[in-house]
Amino acid sequence: MTEPTHLKRALKRFFRTTLLILGVLLIATAIRTFLFHPFDIPSGSMEPTLLVGDYLFVSKFNYGYTHFSLPFSPPLLSGRIFAFHRPDRGDVVVFRLPSDNSDDYIKRVIGLPGDRIQLIDGVVHINGTAVERQRVADFVGRNPCAPSESADMAQVAQWRETLPNGVSYITLNCRSLVGFPDNTEVYTVPPNQYFMMGDNRENSEDSRFAQVGYVPFENLIGRAQIIFFSLSDQAPGWRWPWEVRWSRLITIVR
Repeated sequence: MTEPTHLKRALKRFFRTTLLILGVLLIATAIRTFLFHPFDIPSGSMEPTLLVGDYLFVSKFNYGYTHFSLPFSPPLLSGRIFAFHRPDRGDVVVFRLPSDNSDDYIKRVIGLPGDRIQLIDGVVHINGTAVERQRVADFVGRNPCAPSESADMAQVAQWRETLPNGVSYITLNCRSLVGFPDNTEVYTVPPNQYFMMGDNRENSEDSRFAQVGYVPFENLIGRAQIIFFSLSDQAPGWRWPWEVRWSRLITIVR
């Protein structure tokens, strides 16, 4: 009678362990699908707000859900559901690139549906009015105007930009350009779409460029909320404990 008893106990342990693992996986999938999407910053287009090597949580419930909210983005939903709130100017959002639904981008919402957006000498104009901006102390650190893999140091001009709704943040001015993208045509944002820009203005591929263009509401995955980890992008893997940017951990994205 001993062997059958041991076998039954072993089977019970096996099934309990299997159910526990499945339960954990289901909970993790539910959190990933409905609540928070982990995202890491691959480029310097949002510097100085977000740095290469930042890891953050993107909340999915702010704007409701689309098929892009689901793992692997199966076409099970049409449009958005539970969209009780819409993006506002200044929100930092993750979205799927309209021209290539396999790429995730992160930018700041500058233009809402119906807005007229134009850059004149690097200054953003919304509906014919220049966005307020003030010169602040220069950015000093790894060159945000160079490719992400560059370790060169630089001093770059910074401006505090304040949108009409009071949202304020820092932008970089790598260089003043006579032509595009510091001087643009007037972009009229279509219904149900948004105009996105990076805070690193001369080093960001955003809605000013045809490759990105206007971003449909359906393509938004969620709003960037909190940086939970940050690692120097120049740190080799074996040195990571000493290259953590401790001051950036558990900071709110603004």
